[in-house]
Amino acid sequence: MGEISSDNVHGLILAISSSIFIGSSFIIKKKGLMKAGASGTRAGSGGHSYLLQPMWWAGMVSMVLGEIANFAAYAFAPAILVTPLGALSIIVSAVLAHYFLDERLHIFGVVGCVLCLVGSTTIVLHAPHETQVSSVKQVWYFATEPGFMVYACTVLVLVGVLIYRYVPLYGQTHLIIYVGICSLMGSLTVMCVKAVGIAIKLSFSESNQFKYFQTWFFTLLLVGFCVMQLNYLNKALDTFNINVVSPVYYVLFTSLTILASIIMFKDWDDQSASQIATETCGFVTILCGTFLLHKTKDMGIPTAGSPTSPNAHADPNCRHLELQHVTVCDSDSDSDRTQRRG
Repeated sequence: MGEISSDNVHGLILAISSSIFIGSSFIIKKKGLMKAGASGTRAGSGGHSYLLQPMWWAGMVSMVLGEIANFAAYAFAPAILVTPLGALSIIVSAVLAHYFLDERLHIFGVVGCVLCLVGSTTIVLHAPHETQVSSVKQVWYFATEPGFMVYACTVLVLVGVLIYRYVPLYGQTHLIIYVGICSLMGSLTVMCVKAVGIAIKLSFSESNQFKYFQTWFFTLLLVGFCVMQLNYLNKALDTFNINVVSPVYYVLFTSLTILASIIMFKDWDDQSASQIATETCGFVTILCGTFLLHKTKDMGIPTAGSPTSPNAHADPNCRHLELQHVTVCDSDSDSDRTQRRG
């Protein structure tokens, strides 16, 4: 394990700040939506009264600040460090929801949070140093090398096939179609974000990069890729359950982004096999924590008519035996107790 570079420290701080802002924004916006729904038409029913809620706007400001911090993080640290840390926003929102929205964080949620923290710490301690770039022309050189050109062309061909061949046939029934398009385009989006972020960072260091056409080319690609990615992400969220979309999208997007960064910036060239293996284990640990958080999200919420719902215990003379799913009332006869079993 080598010493953490100053650029990686800056990127780490920005990435953690981004997760805090974005994770908090979900809670703040939901509080605003709840207040708006109490006094007007809910957003889910087509209402827009939340636009008059200062708390909802505070949540939007928090989200924008988080995205800006995330954008800046890519200018300092490699994608293999920044991208997986996005899972920390899930921890922030889960913990805040527990205290401010009465959404109970049960034991499996706690374990999921711990796994995400352990995996993130592992990646931070073993992440490669950011490739030193002195000009956006150098980023252009990386992007036009044969290895990354093959990757980029493969991504564009796959996206084209998915859009024109498989979306009309399976888009409404197979989650992987929409999420696959978002993730593939997302990996190219992040590479453009790094290019533009590096150009901005160098420009602030009195080395203007916006005089080169490469900077504007990366900027145009960034806008186009973002629009396409958001379009198909909205389609996925509108068609499928968010509890399924979120973890699958996180896994595919993060994996493909790390792969693209390894190919373009050669993040692993100066690392040993043990460091690469450790980073991979850290990433897998984060994936396990993320899936555990999402899959057990509603585990502690009782449903109507279930043995653990309040109606099952309406009679104070009755006691519920959880393991046997038996309700026994002290006033019952032996025959009545037999009938209640099931």
